[in-house]
Amino acid sequence: MIPTIETERLKLVPPSLECFDAYEKFYTDEEASKMYGGPVNKEQVWARLKADLGSWHLLGFGVWVIQLKSDNSYVGTCGFWQGKDWPRELTWWVTPEGRGKGIATEASNAALLHAYNEFKWDVVETYMNDENVAARALVEKLAGKKVRREKFNDGLSRDIYVLPKPA
Repeated sequence: MIPTIETERLKLVPPSLECFDAYEKFYTDEEASKMYGGPVNKEQVWARLKADLGSWHLLGFGVWVIQLKSDNSYVGTCGFWQGKDWPRELTWWVTPEGRGKGIATEASNAALLHAYNEFKWDVVETYMNDENVAARALVEKLAGKKVRREKFNDGLSRDIYVLPKPA
């Protein structure tokens, strides 16, 4: 069973059919999804939603969908992802209207606490493309420390950050 996590303003809930519209809104928006391989068509959005749910069943972890408590709207995802032969990482995306409100920070801190306290992971890492300035800023806000640079099987090199357990 996929747990639900609650913070002051958010619920991190399992991916479901109900959140497809938020996925579609994000992944078909060229500017919003450019660091995530987008934009993509509706069928590819559907495949991403299914992959996010499937990760929980195959790997025992995955991303949660970020739901605002104020109006129950879905505004992004946050959690853990691991591609085939890639390192496991904390990842997130937030729809354009949800950005700049501390949502990614709040959700990331909740996911990190879960990883350290519930999954009992010794370390949580993340990485991003060099051009992803917003992601790097969030990682620094989360007190991430660069520990190495690694070449990935897509041919790109990325900085790997270790994220501490939030206080």
